[in-house]
Amino acid sequence: MKKLIITLFRKIRTFIFTFIAKLSNNDFKAQIKANGFTYLTNKTKTGKNLHFNGLHVYGKGNVLIGDNFHSGKGCKIITDIHDYNGKKLPYDETIISKNVIIEDNVWLGMDVTLLGGVKIGEGAIIQAGSVVVSDIEALAIAGGHPAKVFSKRNSDHYDDLINKKSFF
Repeated sequence: MKKLIITLFRKIRTFIFTFIAKLSNNDFKAQIKANGFTYLTNKTKTGKNLHFNGLHVYGKGNVLIGDNFHSGKGCKIITDIHDYNGKKLPYDETIISKNVIIEDNVWLGMDVTLLGGVKIGEGAIIQAGSVVVSDIEALAIAGGHPAKVFSKRNSDHYDDLINKKSFF
């Protein structure tokens, strides 16, 4: 009985989080599954087969998320910054928005932060706790603050999985 209650609770929680993600994105046709609180903006364009365990998009910049995306808990995409070269210190009222592009088959670990103006290449993996301030190339495995590439995925294995359409 206890297992049944836990399973039912998880399904209800996922339904609610998925509804909130689709509502915040204003796209109820999106192929999203959210197991944790996920807030997108109406400037977030989503691909197919997206799995969020908790992601929050902040700002007015455009965000493009490709197919087969997965995020860990506590992930953030921040598209806006204040103008520190403006007319006041430490910054003025001007907001600068930059776009974020996440290509297909990307996996963000827990508590990853992406800053505006970055592009995450196809098949890349970003290690938990990383802060991405510059582009990450396709099939790269990156981590740290700021995130740096420290390894690459096996491209033959990756291509084989793509050809087999073997997606989680």
